[in-house]
Formats: sequence, structure tokens, C-alpha cells
Amino acid sequence: MAIVGCGPVGMVLALALCRANVAVTVFEMEAAPVKDQRAATLQASSIELLDELGLFAGIRDKGIVAPLYHFRDRPTGELIAEFDHGVLADDTAFPYAFQYEQYKVVDSIIAHLGATDLLDIRFSCRVTGIAEDADRVAVTIDNEAGETETVRAPYVVGCDGARSVVREAAGIAFEGFTYPERMVKIGTPFDFFGAERGYCTRNFLSDPDEWCNLFHVNGDGPPGIWRCVFPTRVGETDAEVLSDEGIQGRMRRFFPKHGDYPISYTGLYEVHQRVVETFNRGRILLAGDAGHVNNPIGGLGMNSGIHDAVNLAAKLAAVIRGEAETSVLDRYTRQRRKAQLDYVQAQSIANKKIMEARDPEIRRRQHDELRRAADDKALARAYLMKASLLESLAAADAVE
Repeated sequence: MAIVGCGPVGMVLALALCRANVAVTVFEMEAAPVKDQRAATLQASSIELLDELGLFAGIRDKGIVAPLYHFRDRPTGELIAEFDHGVLADDTAFPYAFQYEQYKVVDSIIAHLGATDLLDIRFSCRVTGIAEDADRVAVTIDNEAGETETVRAPYVVGCDGARSVVREAAGIAFEGFTYPERMVKIGTPFDFFGAERGYCTRNFLSDPDEWCNLFHVNGDGPPGIWRCVFPTRVGETDAEVLSDEGIQGRMRRFFPKHGDYPISYTGLYEVHQRVVETFNRGRILLAGDAGHVNNPIGGLGMNSGIHDAVNLAAKLAAVIRGEAETSVLDRYTRQRRKAQLDYVQAQSIANKKIMEARDPEIRRRQHDELRRAADDKALARAYLMKASLLESLAAADAVE
């Protein structure tokens, strides 16, 4: 098997295939695993899958267990709703979210697999072409030695992100839209717990002018990092966003204090809501951001990609062993498109609308609905079954 992309989705797919005794070669264009400061929340649905793959026990003490998350109104400072994953105790063995950065997921899988003969990770290898014949797919790469070579495999899976060369090579349409504003991520070691502002590990602060996601990760060690995600203004230049004035201005407007915030890192990126027309075409398949992207509010992107990987690994292993027809890969598309369109895309779009609503009556109604959901155990469970993607996973698995 060939996998393009050594991110969390590609490596979960590699782990699942290796556990099914399928040999895997992973091609990664970078020289080493990337320390990408993007996704950092594992939902209960993904923890279940990683536990089944034998990974979670080894990382349980390395991340942050987050049973709560807060939804706040920034203009008033009011805590609108506190959701406690404990209401899911009858639904999952892991009634919490788990803060563990995506690059750590990759590193943990590589360490977990060790020196198995089933896995070959080839860094500094850029895919330049893909061609199929009746029983194999040929992947052309520029390799680490600067040479061009062709590797043949029964299937190739693109886990190579939103700008996937695998998706482009297959001619698969990436349907959806791009938001006019971008998002800026700011990491700071400032101690928001010590500041006694009432925040928990995961916080969503709505504002009609400038909302913020605020959540805590361990980073490279104590005191950890607080990640702040803000929208940019339409037309705001890169230089304006990333300047010291721009970064400090955003932080102080939202979280007033004397003096500058210490800054660990910043990042600026476009935000999309897109899903491929199909996740499989012949011997070419897609998973993760190569097949779907969404805004980051709620922490759904990496998780739904992990779901892709585990779903696909089982089907590919069965096909390769001759235990299933190739039509099972069409079912993979049906299942994962349902998960995306009915749950991940719908939920992430709704999350963004709640964060940025401007009309006072709409904001009041949204806040009232959140309060009711948080204060009623049955409603809170229903809300968190969606937010944790447990409902999405079950609904997708039921698709024939």
C-alpha cells in the first residue's frame, strides 16, 4: 500500500493497516514529521478508535483530559453554557475531549510501530504523478536523492492535505466554498488559569465583531501553551495581521492586561468548507483534509480524518486479502460523505454562525438554546453526541 502524507490521518491509516498485516509505504515531501500547530483536540469518538488500535494507553498521560468546555459571551463576559462530557458516561469509556497536538499523534504512532518491517516512511519524497493500470497504481516521486522513481502499489491513498496532489491527479472535484476572512492562531504561555478569569481547558467566546477560541495544550512542557484563534478582518493584509501591533492588539482587545503577551508562535491560514465528490476513483483513494476541510470551531477536522483512516483501513485490508470485493470502497465514499455532509460540515458551519452572529435577537435566541441544552441532561447528551462525533460515526457506519 502507498500512502501520501505523514500527518495524523496518514499515520493512523498506516497504523491500522500494519495491525491488519498489510505492508505500507508512506511518502512525505518534508524532510521529517512536521511540527504543525493546528489540530489539537481528540474527541471521544477518535479516542475510542485509537484505543482499539492500541495507541491511546501509551499517550493517556501525555495530554490533557478535558471533560468540560465553556461557551461565553465576550461583550458581557457571561458564561452562557458549560458542557460536561460526563453525561456521555453510558455512551463511551472516554467521556471527555483529549488535548494532544496532531504532531504528537504522528510521533506517537511512529514510536508505537517501532522498527516493524510492515512500515516504510520515506521523507523528502515529492509525488509528481500517478497512473493506473488494471491491477496496480504507479506513483512517480522525486526522491530524497534528487532522482525520479516510480513505485507500484495495489492502491494509493492521498492523505496529503487540502492541496492534495493525489486528489488533483485523480481529477476529483473539491466542492464547497472558502470564507472571505482568514483565521489567525496565536500561541502564548501566559497563564490564563492563574489570571482567574474562569476559563476551563476549552473555551469558545462569541462576539459579533471578533470571536475567539481559547484552549490549552501541553506544548513542549510546563506551563503549556494557550492557543487563541481569531478571525481576520476582510481585506486585512498578512503584514497587518502578523505584525507585533496586530498580534498584541488582538490579544489585548480580547484579554486586557498591562504589557505585552509572550508569544510562542503565530499562524495565518485560509478557511474552507469543502468535500470531495468521491473519496475513491479506481485505485486512488482520499482521506482527511485531502477529502474534506472545515472551519476549526469545535475541533472536528482531524477527528473526522481519523475516522476516515480507520474506516478505510478495514476495507482495504479486506480487499487486499481477497475477503471483499472492490465495491466496498464505494461504500467507504458513501459512509464518509454522509459523515461529512450531515455532521461535520453542518456542525462546523453552525458553530461559526453562533460565534459571529450580529443580530441581537438571533444572538439572544442562540444563547437561550445553549443554556437549555447545557442545563438539561438529555439535551446536553444529545448536543455532546454530535459535538464529539459519536453520532456521526454511528450514522456513517450504518450506511450500506
